[in-house]
Amino acid sequence: MTRIVIAAYGSTGDIMPLTDFGSRLTLAGHDVVMTCSTDLADAVAERGISARPVDFEIDPGLDPERENPLKLAMQLVKPAGMRQLGNNLLDALEDVRADVVLLSPFAELAGHAFAEARGIPSVGVRLQPVSATGDFPPTLLGSWSAGSWVNRGAGRLAAAGFDRMYGGVIAGFRERLGLAHRSQGTSRRARTQAEWPILHGFSPAVLPRPEDWRTGLDVVGYWWPSIPADWRPPAELVRFLESGPAPVYLGFGSVMLPAEQSAQLSELITEAVRAAGVRAVVQAGGAGLDVTGTDMITVGSVPHEWLFERVCAVAHSCGAGTAGAGLRAGLPTAAIPSPGGDQPFWANRLHHLGAATKPIPRPRLTADKLARAIDTALNDSGLRSRAVELADQIATEDGGARVVTAVEQRVAR
Repeated sequence: MTRIVIAAYGSTGDIMPLTDFGSRLTLAGHDVVMTCSTDLADAVAERGISARPVDFEIDPGLDPERENPLKLAMQLVKPAGMRQLGNNLLDALEDVRADVVLLSPFAELAGHAFAEARGIPSVGVRLQPVSATGDFPPTLLGSWSAGSWVNRGAGRLAAAGFDRMYGGVIAGFRERLGLAHRSQGTSRRARTQAEWPILHGFSPAVLPRPEDWRTGLDVVGYWWPSIPADWRPPAELVRFLESGPAPVYLGFGSVMLPAEQSAQLSELITEAVRAAGVRAVVQAGGAGLDVTGTDMITVGSVPHEWLFERVCAVAHSCGAGTAGAGLRAGLPTAAIPSPGGDQPFWANRLHHLGAATKPIPRPRLTADKLARAIDTALNDSGLRSRAVELADQIATEDGGARVVTAVEQRVAR
C-alpha cells in the first residue's frame, strides 16, 4: 500500500477537483491524506479521503464583511501569508508518513522542501497553466495575448518575480526542515532539468497542451469531484425545478464581497432574471448572494454534476472548475469573470471556442447587460451546438484516471 499525500489549500474550486483522483487512489488501495482549508475538511472526508485541515488567519484588524475582497486575498499571497500557510501545512503533515506527495499551487512553496526532506518523489497538480509558453501569457495575468515572444517572456518574468518575492519564505522552510540553503532559482532550474512532472486538470479540447512546453508538463483532462453516496438535493430546490421550465444557473464561485456589494449584486441579478423572462437558480457562494421570488431560488453548495443536468444555461464567473462543469453538461455560458485570478482567461477561452458570450467583467455588470447575455446564451444556437460538441469530446477523457496512473508510475520508479 502506497502512502500518498495531496498537499493542497484554497477555495472550493481549488480543492474539490483534487478529490476526484484522491478518492480513486483510495479505492485503488492506497493510503491517501489530503490537506485543505478547515471549512472543506468535512467535504473532503465525505469522499473517503483522510483530511488534514490547515488554518489561515486573516489579519484581525480586517473585517471580512466590509473590506475589499482583493485586500483580503492579498493577505494570503503576500510573503507573510505564504509563510504562515506553509508552516501550518508542514505542521499538519509533521506526523504523516508518505511515499509520494502531490502538490497544488498554494502548497508548492513548502511542499518542495517537504518532499526533499522526506526523500520522496513529488508531482505537481494544477488547474491553470502557468508555465511559460508562446501560446498565451500566464493565466493569472489576465486574458490578453501579445504574440509568442511577448507571451513567453511574460511567463519567464513572472517566474523570476515569483522567485524573488518568495525566495526568503522558501529558504525558511528549508531551514526548518534541515535542508542546505539553495536559491529558489537554482531549485526551479533543477526541477526543469529533471523534467519534474506537472499534471494539468483541464481538457485538451478546451486548451491544448502548448507545443513549446518541456517534457513532463501534461494536460490530462478535467478532474470531477464525486457526489457523496448519502447526498440528497434540498427538497425546496427539487420542488422549484419541477415547478416550471428549466432555469438558468447563476453563480460567482468563492469570490467574497462586502455585504453592501453582495446586496447590490443580488438586486441586479433579480432585475436581470425578470427582464430576461427566465427562471433562475442562484448559488449564494462566497459573495453571500440572496434572491427570492417564485421565479428564482437561492441555494448553497449543490454539486454541479447534478444541478447542471437540470438547467438550460449557465451564467458565472468562469473559474476553472465551473467553466469545465458547464462544458461537460453541454451548456452555453454567459461569461461574467471577476477581476484577478484565472477567471478572465477562462472566460475569454470559452468565448474564443464559441461556447460563451463575450465576457462582461463583473465590476462592469448591469442588469441590462446580464439580461442580454442570458438571452444570447439561450437563443444563440451556435453557442449551444459548440458547447455540445465540446461536451462530447470531454466525455471521452478521464483526467482522474490519468493522475492515478501517473502517480503509481512515479512511485514505481
